[in-house]
Amino acid sequence: MTTVNVNDAHHHDEHHDHHEVVNANASLGFWIYIMTDLILFCSLFIGFQVLREHSAGGPTQYEVFKESLGFVFVETLVLLTSSFTFGMAHLAQAKRDIGKLQMWLFATFVLGAIFIGMEVYEFNHLIHNGQGPQVSAFLTSYFSLVGTHGLHVSSGLIWLAVIMVQIKKFGLTPVMMRRLTMLSIFWHFLDIVWVCVYTEVYLLGAIQ
Repeated sequence: MTTVNVNDAHHHDEHHDHHEVVNANASLGFWIYIMTDLILFCSLFIGFQVLREHSAGGPTQYEVFKESLGFVFVETLVLLTSSFTFGMAHLAQAKRDIGKLQMWLFATFVLGAIFIGMEVYEFNHLIHNGQGPQVSAFLTSYFSLVGTHGLHVSSGLIWLAVIMVQIKKFGLTPVMMRRLTMLSIFWHFLDIVWVCVYTEVYLLGAIQ
């Protein structure tokens, strides 16, 4: 009887140690990913800075963004509001209130989807006006920077939808809480990147 208990305890310790290693590896992998994303966006910002004056006879940064500043400001407010709703979801998670957690996550999803819809509309408007990425190096760098951010937000929306389904199916397990925390960091990171995009591309671009 004693031998069984010792074996069970040993098995439990091994199981616990295994989960600790898995959690540590997942966290390390996530932070490595965030750092590579940071390097990616820094490279795109540098490219935009270098190429912003190379309009090659096409529209300049001021000409492209002088009339769209109000639209992009609303777009920015939508994304920043989604950061607030994700913060509310984090508070609901801390209280283990699954109902409110799902509600705030859904609100975040809707706002993120609206942001992407507005970005697609903006891209379509520019291309329709003959200001597509093939026109000049400046526009290529713009579409690359903003488009890469949009792809990241779209990936975040897919991640968010998957987590909402998993929470409904499995509940608020420790694994789900860890995944939510990672997604929250990722989402707030994208918000910070967008504030830099809005300032560098649109605000400064609208100043002649």
